[in-house]
Amino acid sequence: MRFTKMHGAGNDYVYVNGFDQPIPADPAGLAQRIAHRRFGVGGDGLILIVPSDVADARMRMFNADGSESEMCGNGIRCVAKYVHDHALADGSSLRIETGAGILSLDLTVGTDGKVTEVTVDMGPPELEAARIPTTLAPSGPVISLPIEIAGGKFEVTCVSMGNPHCILFVEQATDELVLGIGPLIECDPRFPKRTNVEFVEVLNRGEVRQRTWERGSGETWACGTGASAVCVAGVLTGRTDPEILNHLLGGDLRLRWDQPANRVWMTGGATEVFSGTWDDPTEG
Repeated sequence: MRFTKMHGAGNDYVYVNGFDQPIPADPAGLAQRIAHRRFGVGGDGLILIVPSDVADARMRMFNADGSESEMCGNGIRCVAKYVHDHALADGSSLRIETGAGILSLDLTVGTDGKVTEVTVDMGPPELEAARIPTTLAPSGPVISLPIEIAGGKFEVTCVSMGNPHCILFVEQATDELVLGIGPLIECDPRFPKRTNVEFVEVLNRGEVRQRTWERGSGETWACGTGASAVCVAGVLTGRTDPEILNHLLGGDLRLRWDQPANRVWMTGGATEVFSGTWDDPTEG
């Protein structure tokens, strides 16, 4: 099986082109093996790029633990770059089908004809508790709600960008919080589909620093849907403006919440690292 390793702001996945080769029979199991950082190619998961009846391509995303997720903001930028650079579709704009719906993307192309940056219409944020989903509130939004986890008290704001996010604004995003509290919130029963967890330091009204504990993958170097959710949460809690620069471990993302249209726009890079062939040891 041929694959390509790509990353968006350090959020790295193994990509498989399903346009010209068969789709893996067990993508969940393959994700666990191929994403392993010691025994596999290494990555935050597996993304399949396959034909779509309603868009230029379809993206299926599997976390490193094999669970399938609805969307990945950094992953979809890489999908757009792959689709353009490998001539699977033409044009400076693309439509990609995801588990969270069809998203529109605008491409910035360099002098070499390769995509250097992608702007994604991430769509409207979902704030209704039951649709995120979370049982932290019986209905309505969850904004700056006090909760207790492992004896500690935190304020959380919840947003879905096609997948669930729980945002905590903190003075310092320490390992104790990210690696200790992150997995506890991810698997808290008040999040029936588990949740991604963002720990955010506000530097000023237009700039934040984010660390993410990602559902099914652990800490990742970036999370595009998470950065989008943070943009919304910052406005809802009065901490930031609708347009921010977000510093993540793997790089920067630019976010804008167009409130009149109720859509979040995300801009960032996408990088192709290398390609290779995977001979799955479980398939003899």
